[in-house]
Amino acid sequence: MSLSAFFNSTRGTAAKRVLAACVAIAALSGTAACGSAANTATSSTSSDSKISVIASINQWGSVARDLGGNKVDVTSIMTNTNVEAHEYEPTSSDIAKFTSAKVVVVNGADYDPWASKAASSTKATLVNAAETDGKKSGDNPHVWFSAAVRSSAADAITKAYEKAMPEQKSYFAGLNTEWKAKEQKLEATIKQSSSKLKGTNYAATESVAWYLADDLGMNDVTPSGYAQASANESEPSPADIKEYQEALATGNIKMLVFNSQEADSVTDQITSAAKKNNVPIVNLTEQMPKQYTDLLDWMNALVTSFANSIE
Repeated sequence: MSLSAFFNSTRGTAAKRVLAACVAIAALSGTAACGSAANTATSSTSSDSKISVIASINQWGSVARDLGGNKVDVTSIMTNTNVEAHEYEPTSSDIAKFTSAKVVVVNGADYDPWASKAASSTKATLVNAAETDGKKSGDNPHVWFSAAVRSSAADAITKAYEKAMPEQKSYFAGLNTEWKAKEQKLEATIKQSSSKLKGTNYAATESVAWYLADDLGMNDVTPSGYAQASANESEPSPADIKEYQEALATGNIKMLVFNSQEADSVTDQITSAAKKNNVPIVNLTEQMPKQYTDLLDWMNALVTSFANSIE
């Protein structure tokens, strides 16, 4: 069974993150009155020229920036690939950034519930990327890897901008067209690469790139015991790890997808077994690496890495 099959399991950490966000919001509300006049003046000044946009993660922040051009001011909260995204707890400073936002872009699918919670206390228009394509809590949350979600989220962001600045509707429509053209080039590259990768069996240390691999026509054959433990955010048993190592030795797994953002002693054992058995490893992270400022450029690089890993 694939990693993606287990994402309907309850995530205990999600509740903790929501609780942490609530505490931060409560702390913020206690101090808001003292600075309300200053905050109002700042918001009014910035809104006259640009739409204030907050994105929970940098990959959606890049899309929001591309679609808004010089009419938006975008701030991304999570930008560090050294942070475990599923464990992220926002600070009071993070939450405060939402107060002046006119548009908030979150990932959704229980990936960043703290951001949705923070946005709910404001008048900002909320764009939930996962929900734009019908993804919900319990589904694989790494939706920026999905061509369908990227496209539907882009349209939702453009609509939010048109609502905030209706006199610039044609400007935003033009940027949406430009972005869609670049996305279509990426999808053409994915289609071309799928002619080489379609039907390829792969396994993963975490189902981060499942949507991209699916778009490429690849088969997720991650051993079920390890897959279930990973989806439940629990430690795989010694038997699970052994099963994975043995699977890598059979030759059935043609590629290992490794989320280096959440490397630990367990993944060290898996990657070591892959190297021992000459299984190609594709390294990636959840957050967009610093060398990229555009989600689509990052996706193009990953598609190339997938294609080049297979001889």
